[in-house]
Amino acid sequence: MSDVQGIEPHFDYDIAIVGAGPVGLALAGWLARRSATSRLSIALIDARTPEAAVNDPRALALSHGSRVMLQPLGFPADTTPIRHIHVSQRGHFGRTLIEHDEHELPELGYVVRYGSLVGALAHAVRATPVDWLTDTSAFAPLQDHDSVTLPLQSASGERTIRVKALVNAEGGLYQKGDVAAPGERRARDYGQTAIVGTVSVSDPRANTAWERFTSEGPIALLPCGGQRHADYSLVWCCSPDEAARRMQLDDDTFLAELVAAFGTRMGRFTRIASRAAFPLGLTALDVLVDRRTVAIGNAAQTLHPVAGQGLNLGLRDALALTDALSADGPRPLALARFAQRRALDRRLTITATDTLARLFTIDFPPLAAMRGLALTALEFLPPVKTALARQMMFGQRR
Repeated sequence: MSDVQGIEPHFDYDIAIVGAGPVGLALAGWLARRSATSRLSIALIDARTPEAAVNDPRALALSHGSRVMLQPLGFPADTTPIRHIHVSQRGHFGRTLIEHDEHELPELGYVVRYGSLVGALAHAVRATPVDWLTDTSAFAPLQDHDSVTLPLQSASGERTIRVKALVNAEGGLYQKGDVAAPGERRARDYGQTAIVGTVSVSDPRANTAWERFTSEGPIALLPCGGQRHADYSLVWCCSPDEAARRMQLDDDTFLAELVAAFGTRMGRFTRIASRAAFPLGLTALDVLVDRRTVAIGNAAQTLHPVAGQGLNLGLRDALALTDALSADGPRPLALARFAQRRALDRRLTITATDTLARLFTIDFPPLAAMRGLALTALEFLPPVKTALARQMMFGQRR
């Protein structure tokens, strides 16, 4: 419906993207690259500047599939390849190895600093006609049949913009106590806290990532040292009380407890830096689209870090939305097709991470034996192992 019969309504932009983290930046970059044919006007809105993220040391795990998707926008040079993944459970038999050459790939994935990835994607977006509104906060939108009106607040004051489609790509961590109304989204508090940091080891394994399941939760070690092959990004999942206690330990005591939990497969842990902690839980929207608004990335789902699937799933969201908007324009039909296309991949990935996060923390000897058998069986069932690995690397992008 137009504002006045026979007169086309005014739009400030075709598409507004709220959130300039990796997923929002990738979406803006991909859409802009296709704008020569689709001629979409795009606004990217974020409450901070990309410079604020440049020194962010958090380590991200990107699959090989994500690398392929991001390559046209530019990929950071300071990444550490993952060529081997070792999965096991502490105190019980059973393990599986995933090797890059089994899949005829140069790498299985990559470890990259958050700041490096944001810097590379920001550089790509700045070379496009995207209107980047930094230091700008967005508030609850108002929708009608034709458009979305979005209130904004910046240092220069308040304003509103009118757009044909609004994308919520704001990131964020799981908020403890976050609940959902039935039929709106899934929510689960895992009763775990992740301790993160950077550790060094005495006997490193080059380009090897570790996923070690314990009765408290998984311990992940991702190679992140570049030339310092002894450095790994740590994600140690444990109970909130244990996490709070461990955060107060001196470095030597902390490292002694870590080697007791992880084992000595890489020798001694010799250093810990940049310790931080955050609660773990699942939130996943049941419906991604509301008329002319759509959620992607962490705005659509926040996952447990086991298997490192959150960002990779969000990037697949962004590419599928790029395809839909480029083909059908910023219309409800395009958003509905996007949601339909993403349903299977989201369901498989969310279910897999949720199951792993809960299944391996049940300290029941018969179940531990069954888990060990399952891990070992993967070595003798190559088609099953390949299917699982390719889901983690590439997802379902149909």
